[in-house]
Amino acid sequence: MLRGLAVTLAVWALGFAVLRLTIAGPELCEPPSPTAVEASISAAATWLSAHQSADGRFLYEYDRDARAASPEYNEVRHAGVTTSLYQLAAAGKPDYLDTAERGLDRMLGRLLRRDGWAAIREDDGTAKLGSTALLVAALVFRREATGDLRYDPLLAELGRFLLAMQEPNGRMLAYWSPALGGPIPDLTSRYYTGEAFWALTLLARTFPHEREWLDGARRVARYLAEERDEAEELEFAPWPDQWAAYGFAELARLAPLSESEVAYLRSLAERFGMLVRFDAQRGEDDVSTLFRGEGARGAGLGTWVEGLGALWRAASVETRLADLRPAISERALCGAGLLVARQTAAEEAEGDARAVGAWFRSGVTRMDDQQHALSALLAVLEILTEAEPQE
Repeated sequence: MLRGLAVTLAVWALGFAVLRLTIAGPELCEPPSPTAVEASISAAATWLSAHQSADGRFLYEYDRDARAASPEYNEVRHAGVTTSLYQLAAAGKPDYLDTAERGLDRMLGRLLRRDGWAAIREDDGTAKLGSTALLVAALVFRREATGDLRYDPLLAELGRFLLAMQEPNGRMLAYWSPALGGPIPDLTSRYYTGEAFWALTLLARTFPHEREWLDGARRVARYLAEERDEAEELEFAPWPDQWAAYGFAELARLAPLSESEVAYLRSLAERFGMLVRFDAQRGEDDVSTLFRGEGARGAGLGTWVEGLGALWRAASVETRLADLRPAISERALCGAGLLVARQTAAEEAEGDARAVGAWFRSGVTRMDDQQHALSALLAVLEILTEAEPQE
């Protein structure tokens, strides 16, 4: 009898230990102070600026163990990094505007123009929806940061490319082919659709009298909320799409959201919150790493916090989401605490200047780690600013 009791207790103890190491572990995050967030943003932007080439390219990927940089490059990620730096300038922090301008010059030198539209051209002559959408975002934030309207005609050209890639049901095709003289049929991207949606909402906000942008955005919004995950066979719906969250944060200020769109945003908030929670339960010890794996890379955690920040803004104007604001804020602050804690400080870099201010996973960082972390922390700074007591 005692032997049986001992076995039962051992099984219960093992089960409890497994739960603690998997789904029921304690969270290891603390909300950061505004000062810590500001310092982290500055360090991330400094990394992007310090390792930018004269031709506008950013350091794409760096292995700190090998002390080696990758020769690869990606124009969509280039556009994303440039956008984050213009976001920073539009938030009243213009110290890295020159870095953003060099990034912009590279994109402007790669423009492809056809039939009244413009897009960023890849080396093989194709045009990716994502890079052009993020160029739109970069130019809108640049416009807000500088008051310079010189690129307004280009914004219209870029917007026409986005609409040329849209199907009647709102689905966005991912690639324009010079061989076909049009979009490649039935080829989509889990990232580009949300990026295009955000870009169209930014155009609608910037040029409210030009109805085509809002109409295009509404078509994508319906597709995202009602069809995308199933039609494109994205597992574990909803796909954690921070770009879609950005777009809905803008759309909520421009037009009423449908019931299906509100339901979609509530499910997105749950998904982002779950991802942050799981990552916050990871420990630094070998046993935790064995059961839970290494912590999310900066880009991954950054996108979840970006998404939460965008949903927090959406919930500030959409009353059907207002009840989620406290929980969204709490999850975003937890994720931001993890980002601040995981960024490489100067004293941890062991004399390697290319490590300072970066987020590493398995000894490697990529420029979008800094991009998404920077944008995420900007969003959290907005949350923290609202939370500060008013005199």
